[in-house]
Amino acid sequence: MMGERGARRSARFYLACAGVGLAAGLLSGLFGVGGGTVIVPLLVLLLGFDQRLAAGTSLAAIVPTASVGVISYALTGSVAWIPAIILAAGAVIGAQIGSWLLAKIPQNALRWGFVAFLVAVIVMLFIVVPSRDAVLELSWGVGIGLAGLGLFTGIMAGLLGVGGGVIVVPALMFLFGTSDLIAKGTSLLMMIPTAISGTVGNARRRNVDLLAALVVGLAACMTTAVGAWIATLLNPLTANVLFAAFLTFIASQMAVRAVKTHRAARAAKRAAQPAEGQR
Repeated sequence: MMGERGARRSARFYLACAGVGLAAGLLSGLFGVGGGTVIVPLLVLLLGFDQRLAAGTSLAAIVPTASVGVISYALTGSVAWIPAIILAAGAVIGAQIGSWLLAKIPQNALRWGFVAFLVAVIVMLFIVVPSRDAVLELSWGVGIGLAGLGLFTGIMAGLLGVGGGVIVVPALMFLFGTSDLIAKGTSLLMMIPTAISGTVGNARRRNVDLLAALVVGLAACMTTAVGAWIATLLNPLTANVLFAAFLTFIASQMAVRAVKTHRAARAAKRAAQPAEGQR
């Protein structure tokens, strides 16, 4: 039996989903990201999901994964609860704006812009090393800034299908002066309502494989706490270096996708020119 736009329901299918979840959970706990940057390409490559179904399935799998991550960080006091709620409120609104803009802005321009943003973040990770003692002091100005950050994160998520962690974690460290652990724990908490909202919308549009999401999410839960524990053992500089390597991987993925799209568009344009000349 074939899953809708997915892979055959077999032992290989479930094992592959579990493997994807184990890898995503480890990275989610270690870096405070949703794991979608790992889940989406692996679902496409290993299980033949199309891009939209993979993105929707990934978003659903993030809900249990992020929940376990939040608990793990909360046990060490590394979650800023109210700031996370403010971020989530902005992200939910921003995701709707991003979805609306999706049909109006060229995707390749967005991809290159996001690559440039990630390169800037990678450079900053080697310049600014956050203190483990730093906390996020809430004020009216900080609250407005957090709402703006959440809005921007949601818009980018809607436009590019990226998780919020790759934006929120470095922004909390560099713009709001939080420790890396608080940035990661707060980022994971912010993702939960955002992912639930997105999953409801995807389910209505049949852009989510709930069975695959369940297997991926449950497997991810097994390694998320391990990733969060490893994060507490690393010193801030080592954590920054590893996060920079992770962001480099994401940026290179985006750049390759942008180049392929550009080449495909040029090839289609060249193929269309002779057809127009024959008219």
